[in-house]
Amino acid sequence: MRKILFLMCFVLSYSTLTAQQSYSIDGETIQLKTEVDGKLDLLWNIIDNEYRYFIKTSDGSIKELVNTRDDNDNYQEQYKATLENATSGMSASKVNLTLPSLISYIEDYNKSQDSNFESTHSKSKAQLRLMVFGGITNSPFVENPDNVKTPLFGAELEVSEGRESPRHSGFFQVRHVLEDKDEFPYSTTELSLGYRFRFVKSRGFNLFADVKAATLNFSKATIAVANSGTVMLEEVTDTAFDVPFIFGIGADIRVSDKSFVTIGYNQLFAAFLDNQDNFSTDFTVGYKMQL
Repeated sequence: MRKILFLMCFVLSYSTLTAQQSYSIDGETIQLKTEVDGKLDLLWNIIDNEYRYFIKTSDGSIKELVNTRDDNDNYQEQYKATLENATSGMSASKVNLTLPSLISYIEDYNKSQDSNFESTHSKSKAQLRLMVFGGITNSPFVENPDNVKTPLFGAELEVSEGRESPRHSGFFQVRHVLEDKDEFPYSTTELSLGYRFRFVKSRGFNLFADVKAATLNFSKATIAVANSGTVMLEEVTDTAFDVPFIFGIGADIRVSDKSFVTIGYNQLFAAFLDNQDNFSTDFTVGYKMQL
């Protein structure tokens, strides 16, 4: 068993070492990964928290793809001219300086030059992120006269297209709100589908807004019921499907290459649910990992 584990560790270590190569470019020594290998190669890496992309021609010449700003803060898009020069004029007008867009362009060029060239990338590759989280809430859309706050916990699966930090994504979330038997005897398990938009996006930090478009709640509460002059406590359960459009905001903070700490301020308001006179106190902190 130890020999098998040792062999696995050796293979993984070797794969990591061979996944990138050292290049000397304009006096700078850079470790780069080969993403596309063909008549025109695509090389890239994350250097000082910045994505950098390069192309390598068949004669071994390496050029960086850059997109600097002018004095008026407008992007110059020099990378498009670099690509067109390397591909004998193949239009790069619709190419973005992102890994998926560059892969598509360079692979299309390689296919046009070599009928035996085979793509190793899917045109549309889903990115999955799994998060577990916990926090507190005052259940702002439920009658809560004393504004009692109770714990909550849950999990979320986020889906987006592309390999880098996504601007748009969808998510499926499960969360459970615990009850306070003495002060607020209410609990619910909620399943929801939603959409997330990152309006501040960088490799290390993102700010986003999200909306829960559809929810399914399995709730339990203890209520006082008057019967023949006697007040009795009765436990009731309810299942409710809504299309509430509940809005929230949050932030992703990168802590490793494939993981984040996520802070959320949730249930700020809803388009089709009434706030029960308590402004939202719904905060969560989670750990998110890229699958």
